[in-house]
Amino acid sequence: MNVFINGIGNVSPQNTLDNEDFLSDLINHSGESLYSVKPDYKSLIKGVNLRRMSRLLKNGTYSAQQCIDDAGQNELDAIITGTGMGCLADTEKFLANVYNNEEGVVSPTQFIQSTHNAMSGQIAMMLQCKNYNFTYTHRGSSFESALMDGMMLIEEEANHVLVGGLDELTDTYIAITKRMKLWKNEAIPQLDLLQHVGPGSLAGEGAAFFMLSKKPGEKCYANVKGIKMLFRPRSGDIVKTEIEELLQENKLTIDQIDLVVEGVNGDSNVDQTYYDLNESIFSNSNICYYKHLCGEYKTASSFGLWTACQILQKQQVPEVLKLKPFQTDGIKKVLIYNNYNNCNHSILLLEHVTT
Repeated sequence: MNVFINGIGNVSPQNTLDNEDFLSDLINHSGESLYSVKPDYKSLIKGVNLRRMSRLLKNGTYSAQQCIDDAGQNELDAIITGTGMGCLADTEKFLANVYNNEEGVVSPTQFIQSTHNAMSGQIAMMLQCKNYNFTYTHRGSSFESALMDGMMLIEEEANHVLVGGLDELTDTYIAITKRMKLWKNEAIPQLDLLQHVGPGSLAGEGAAFFMLSKKPGEKCYANVKGIKMLFRPRSGDIVKTEIEELLQENKLTIDQIDLVVEGVNGDSNVDQTYYDLNESIFSNSNICYYKHLCGEYKTASSFGLWTACQILQKQQVPEVLKLKPFQTDGIKKVLIYNNYNNCNHSILLLEHVTT
């Protein structure tokens, strides 16, 4: 499989709004949740009534336009997004209006914008794109499902497909999930996440988009060679076997992987899967992690893919990403492994492209 990433866009809790810069100006939030940096929306989003758009829609639209401009490609064969929770803020507003009006007639605006496919529709209207438009809401594998769909379209007949993953935080969501013990009980500096061992992670959010193409462009970030998704594997050995099978399909061994990017998130109940692999199949590998920068959310793997694309294109690994110190002369092949809440697992193989 050969699918090329020719453009990227990312709105996150870090300064990721400039693709030429790669984590040189770090933000170290101190708290229990990580909110995205607010972009200058008007600099990229033209002719849209921003006042009527929720924060997620604005962040997603900005990220999508950033990706389109980066790739220099406005003609799309498809727009595909993945979101675990959809537009939470508008959903809450709509339900609150229904309750306050005693289930009477309420304005439909929040309902229209609360649907999970609102983001894909907003981008399509912005670009006047009437082609394939789809949204996946498969919890922790939402972004991977969107990415796989886009890759299959490229393999068939599409030339350019815009794929994104996005989710947002709200106070209500944090309050509910906190009772499920998903997050840390204390406010900690995000860059020190792994120094606070125990259950729970840091809640995060973000919106990342990628331009998939049949051929490499002038500014190609990576070649996506393969993807695998697993649902509740019975043991870590199954994950290990799937990783080895993906490598075998591409005639590779683990020793030929220059870098492994993992979704370690500080939750001791989840991270053990990563550490078991690090002691076995990845024992001699250079390993990075990224969720201390963006937090944990259902489509956080999109931030991981953005990170890997930047590493491959710029051929450098910022120290803040390294799980343990290492040096490398060149990065040609990258393996991304993500585990969301011991439920949704994904494996992605990327290759450097020389243009």
